[in-house]
Amino acid sequence: MWLTGATVVDGTGRDPRPGTAVHVEDGRIVAVGGRPPQGAEVLDCSGGLTIVPGLIDAHVHLGLSSPIEASVSRRISVAELAADMFANCRRTLDAGFTTVRDTGGVDGGLAGVVASGKIPGPRIIQCGPLLCQTGGHGHLGQEWEPATDWAGHEVPGLRALSLLCDGPDGLRHGAREAFRRGAQFLKLCVTGGVVSRHDKLTDTQFDVAEIAAAVAEATARGTYVTVHAHNNIGIRNAVAAGARCVEHGSQIDEETAALMAAHDVAHVPTLAVVHALLDDAAATGLAADIGDRVGVALQGQIDAIHASREAGVRIGSGSDLIGPEQDDRGRELVLRSAVETPMDALVSATRTNADILGIGDEVGTVEPGKRADLVAFRGDPLATPELFADRDAVVLVVQDGRVVRDTR
Repeated sequence: MWLTGATVVDGTGRDPRPGTAVHVEDGRIVAVGGRPPQGAEVLDCSGGLTIVPGLIDAHVHLGLSSPIEASVSRRISVAELAADMFANCRRTLDAGFTTVRDTGGVDGGLAGVVASGKIPGPRIIQCGPLLCQTGGHGHLGQEWEPATDWAGHEVPGLRALSLLCDGPDGLRHGAREAFRRGAQFLKLCVTGGVVSRHDKLTDTQFDVAEIAAAVAEATARGTYVTVHAHNNIGIRNAVAAGARCVEHGSQIDEETAALMAAHDVAHVPTLAVVHALLDDAAATGLAADIGDRVGVALQGQIDAIHASREAGVRIGSGSDLIGPEQDDRGRELVLRSAVETPMDALVSATRTNADILGIGDEVGTVEPGKRADLVAFRGDPLATPELFADRDAVVLVVQDGRVVRDTR
């Protein structure tokens, strides 16, 4: 299969290549450039189309695809939870995101059913249930509900939001249980969060010994720990313990960024969810006043991006969208384009994300040998970054060499 006539932006940061063909065989990119031989299967991408690598969202919550409050209080049937999750997978792929990293909420069953081809969706790399302390970020039980009841909210084979872990031994047990269920990495919550019941953003959660216990378990399995973290004390604890990635990082300053760079700790900002909560927190199925917790997280993350970039930290891209309105993943690239440049935003959502996820040898750029994950936009998103969030502008999606969306 040859995709011809488009401008190719390969995800490496190099200049666009107008009128460049991409040759795909057996699910992989064989060549970028050249001409198709007579009789070859050709997809005409001329007429102003721009081909980029399949987009990667490094921070998703597919297990939170229904109204949040209702879904964690057993007011939604398992059938509806599953239907919402399957629909979210389809919409994510249609938006041009061919790979996602689920940072807490899905059971390995969802990733498996998508990988099997039974339902359409992105390639899912997942941690299963995230690990949080009792009463910490990720523990969404009601105040009057005993912590021992929280595990009863799981839906085996579909959704497991979090495991409550306390003390180094508790972290070891939680990590081993997550891996037993098929986790590919671990996520810990080491500070309070915006969408929390029992804490503040300034709270620090888990100490260095607890985080290190989870890191040891991940290292033993050849993988890594990423941490939900807003304040710098929590981030520095995580770096000291050996975590490899920080999600959000809304208080990262020059000193913390330098520490992260020295230890090769990546940073995944999440601007889209902050804007979504400011726009309409109730649309997620959360209490309307949750938006009151968001303010400092927005400018803080913008400042953190600049601090991380200046220090040389690898900066990925994640939307962190939650609830039923997850159709706007591309907004993250639009927002990042305003903070930096559209090319920076694209590279973060392709090559850098692939590197952070540990799959940079397979996806993330349009280069020979990589899997043929490709997205064609009608127009030039580098000149008009709003196209990243325009679902109608995504006219062609190729995943593993198969055309999964075509509205040219």
